[in-house]
Amino acid sequence: QVQLVESGGGLVQAGGSLRLACSASGGSFSDYNMGWFRQAQGKGREFLVVIHQTGGGTTIANSVKGRFTISRDNAKNTVYLQMNSLKPEDTAIYFCAAGARPHWTWGSDYEADYWGQGTQVTVSS
Repeated sequence: QVQLVESGGGLVQAGGSLRLACSASGGSFSDYNMGWFRQAQGKGREFLVVIHQTGGGTTIANSVKGRFTISRDNAKNTVYLQMNSLKPEDTAIYFCAAGARPHWTWGSDYEADYWGQGTQVTVSS
């Protein structure tokens, strides 16, 4: 059983940056592809980005390509989401997820094996 805990959310002005972190415990972190999703109020879950177990490959949604990047540190059991050039429409709860399916198959409807509780990101205009 893998437990995931996100951190780093908060309030930021449009154009600013935030780095989210997701720490894993209770399982073998390097066995899983790790990804980030978000859910804005009144909307469905949106897939953002996923990184391969080894960090050797990523898949990213067009909506955040060029602004968001994912990385992982398997020695620290942590995955990161660097978010730049933030926009008010990026306001949402951000979730990390761990899953065994190949990273190129991940999408908004993917039911990952494990989910974090989420961290709020609010971007003011």
